[in-house]
This record gives sequence, C-alpha cells and structure tokens, in this order.
Amino acid sequence: MNANGKKTDRQHITAFGDFQTPYTLAKEICRFLRGQGMRFNSILEPNCGDGNFLLAAIEEFHGCSAVTGVDISPEHLNSAQKLIADKAEKNNVKIINADFFQAPWEDLRASLPEPLIIIGNPPWVTNSELGALGSTNTPLKSNDQGFAGLDAITGKSNFDISEWMLARELEWISGHKAVLAMLCKTSVARKVLLRAWKKELLLEKAAIYNIDAAEHFNVAVDACLLVVHGAAKRKIPHCRVYESLSRGNSCKVLGFANNSLIADTDAFERCKNLEGKSPYRWRSGIKHDCATVMELTNEGYRYRNGLGEIVELESDYVYPMLKGSQLANGLVSNPGMSMLVTQHHPGEDTNIIHSQAPKTWKYLVEHAEMLDRRASSIYKNRSRFSIFGVGDYSFTQWKVAISGFYKVLDFKALGPYRKKPVVLDDTSYFIPCDTRQEAQLLSQLYNSDLAKDFFSAYVFWDEKRPVTIKLLQRLDVVKLSEVLKLDDSLAPFLSQILPQTHQLQLFG
Repeated sequence: MNANGKKTDRQHITAFGDFQTPYTLAKEICRFLRGQGMRFNSILEPNCGDGNFLLAAIEEFHGCSAVTGVDISPEHLNSAQKLIADKAEKNNVKIINADFFQAPWEDLRASLPEPLIIIGNPPWVTNSELGALGSTNTPLKSNDQGFAGLDAITGKSNFDISEWMLARELEWISGHKAVLAMLCKTSVARKVLLRAWKKELLLEKAAIYNIDAAEHFNVAVDACLLVVHGAAKRKIPHCRVYESLSRGNSCKVLGFANNSLIADTDAFERCKNLEGKSPYRWRSGIKHDCATVMELTNEGYRYRNGLGEIVELESDYVYPMLKGSQLANGLVSNPGMSMLVTQHHPGEDTNIIHSQAPKTWKYLVEHAEMLDRRASSIYKNRSRFSIFGVGDYSFTQWKVAISGFYKVLDFKALGPYRKKPVVLDDTSYFIPCDTRQEAQLLSQLYNSDLAKDFFSAYVFWDEKRPVTIKLLQRLDVVKLSEVLKLDDSLAPFLSQILPQTHQLQLFG
C-alpha cells in the first residue's frame, strides 16, 4: 500500500488479476469490430477498469443510447469517469461499483436495448491463485464441470476467473441480438466455447483472433480476442481462428463433435472413422512429487540426488528412468537417471523396505521432511513415502511411450535397460507391452501419418500438457490397423489381452 493506505497498481494486479487494456489496443479492437459491420444500441463492460475499452467503444460505436461500466475498484471507476466525461452524454452512461460475483446482472442486462455489445478484458488469473493470495474476488467454490476422483482431488477443477465470467456472459447473449467481444487467454476462449456448445446455447458464430500478449501486457501467454454472436436459434457450432486482427484468412476452424472440442474440423472429417475405444489402455508415469529425493543421476554403482548428495542404495527399489523431456528429444537409449520406486502398487506397505533394503529405508528417513510435506492430498492416509500412478504395468519390460508436455507426436518403443524395466515420470504416458515385437508394432501404428492426422483433430499445442490420456485413448488402434492393413500382425497380441468373443467382434 502507498502512504495513503491505498493499494498500489502491482498490489491491485495481484489481488484481482488486473491487466488494464492499453487504449491503443482497445481502439484497434473496436475499430476492427466496426469495420466488420457491427452496430450497437448499447455497450456493457463488466470489468471496465480505467475505462479504456469504454472510451474506445463510445468513440467507435456512435449513437449508443446506453453505456454501462462495472468494476469492483472505486479507484478504477474514478479514473474511468474522468476519462469519458467529455466523450458521452452523462445521462447515457452509468458507472457502477460492484463485485462481478454479486452484481444484479439480470436486471442490468434487461435494461440495455439491443443490439448489445459486451466488451472488455476480464482477470487473467485462476481461482486458486487468488485464493492463495487471500483475495475474495472469486466465485463460490463449485466443481461445475463435473470432475470426479483424482481430477477433482489434484486440482483439475481449478479454473481461470475469466472462464467463470465469460461462461456467464455467453449465457447473457444466448438467444439475443448481442455480441461478446473479450480479451482472454486462448485456452480460456476454447473452454468457454466448449461449455456453451455443450449447453446448446443459442449462438450464431464465433471467432478467435490471436493477440500478442507480450507486446500489449508484457506477459508470456497465448491470448486472443474472442468474438461470439448471439442468435435466435442454435447454429452449427464452429469457430474460425485467425492469426491476428489484420489477417483475413483463418488458420483453421474449431468445432464440436462427440461432446468434445475439435481442434481442426478438416482433420476430424478425414479421420473420424478411427474414433473408438481402444483395447489398449494408456497409463501415466509414476507420480512422486519430490524429484530432489526420488530422481537420481547414475554415477557408477552409486547415485547423486537433486541435493548433490552421493548415495548408496540397494537395487531392489531403484529403476532406470526416462523423463518426458528425454522422450521428446529421442534420448532413450541410455537413460542416465534412475527413480526410487517405493511401491509396486498403491496401498502397498512401505515399511517392508526397512527389512528388505535398509540403506534405502535409511535414505528415505533422512529425507523424510521433504517427502512428508508433499502437498497433494493423494498421499494422505497412505503409507509413509508412498507414490502414485504405479502398478504391475509400470514394470513391464517393454512399453510404447510419449511425452505429454512437448509439441511433438513421437511414440517410442522402450525396452529394458541393464535387464531392468525402464520407468517413466508423470509427464509421460505409455502402453505396457509383453514383447519387443508388440511394442515396435504399436509404435509403428501410432507414428503413422494417419494416426497423427487423427490426433491433430483434437490436440491444442498451446496447452500446458497438449498430449493427454484422454486424447490418446480416443484412437481405436484396431480400426487403425485395419486401414493400414496391419490387423493380421496385431491380432496375435490382442489375443493376450482380449476375451475370444471380443476378438471375433473386432476381426470377424
């Protein structure tokens, strides 16, 4: 706070996720929309801040009979009032001090004549980030996307504040002569479109225009202008994606099918016949949340941990390891690292290590403080030094694996290293295999151009983890093998994992 007890700009950004839109960008956007032939009778900005968007909208959309700006910050609203004081008739403009999550939006929305534009730049932070900072500028806690089990426990239900806001604003324009034009993270734009399409909101068309967030906001994030039009009846869900406001041709078209967001509708149409339930199950690598202790660099017959300590451990619980980065970069022939794997299946009593591998137990106890303070709730009420994402499948001699974090579809066939199975960290996914031949055949199938074309229909490369189990599991490898005429080669391996009746259904 400053000497007068008021929050500084940086503190306000921290508490509210507040990045004020530069006037030049707001002006460019409003001029662009007007150039698209858009005309409005009223303007609403639900997070108006200092008023740059309000000013630009008033200047570009002449003759609006109602202009309303809402913000939680009295300081911002004071700046907004001063900024637009000479630009509009005072009786046409309302500046309202209100919390987005408590404002009477239904009444406000009903008071604004159509056609309406809802424009602005909502906060760019997540609810957990604000909660950690002690901010109350968040919606009521709810898992309204229906995550269950581990996804809900480990934080998948965390969301951007703007996602919550934009989802509600799309409901406001559904079925109305109204347009939503909002700056937001590109990932948020996709999420709110998916929600709207799942809810079958009455929307006509949508477009995403990429914005250089580094230039305008000095942040390294993929951002865009999301523009959505309300409609009297529901239209075919699609959204054109443009490289910028100035580029006329769209890069690709997003869509909605099979209750999922489609990244590339052209690729989807080419390969949708490969969608199905694969008989193979993709698995995640081992999760331990303490790389400093559990991940070791090989130094002869000893190991160096992340603290720089040289340690001697029995081989019983130490396995050669590959990280997702090594998979993505093709560095798989010589792992060079090992992982301390304390369990072979969830729930196994780790106290057995004390008698079977006393050096390993001593090492764990010496670093217990770090292991005991692992934050994830999955470790609560479990044996001390537990891990997760481990089972018999983790220790198969052969695997087909891929990294989840890198922008590459490259599936590797992995074999044992020094007669021990290679384990993977939790940034990777794999199919456990019984033999070299099975792993090599599956890697051939998944690395085919047809498989990559299928995945490109669903993958968004700007996501933090673009490759997921959900994505990988969508491809029916049996259908793929039939198209590539490799079904006879795959059949013997499927006979080991499928009942005979299922094999007859698959291969006739």
